Amino acid sequence: MKKMEEMMYACLMSFFLGNTIEGQLLSTGAFEISFNGVPVWSKLESGRIPSPPELFQIIDNHVLLKSPEVSGLNM
Repeated sequence: MKKMEEMMYACLMSFFLGNTIEGQLLSTGAFEISFNGVPVWSKLESGRIPSPPELFQIIDNHVLLKSPEVSGLNM
């Protein structure tokens, strides 16, 4: 039961923290995301914020492109 309470608390804190961050970002109008120093999303260019699944897909694509197995490099 204690484990479930801790998980619920963590979920609620993540939710509130996410809403706080989103509120701050939306109020400024500027929202850009970089992954390993490479810009992957700009609200200024797109005019919107990516959905979480969309953002995860973008990051997955960048990870796959940098992966030695995918690019054919042997390290």
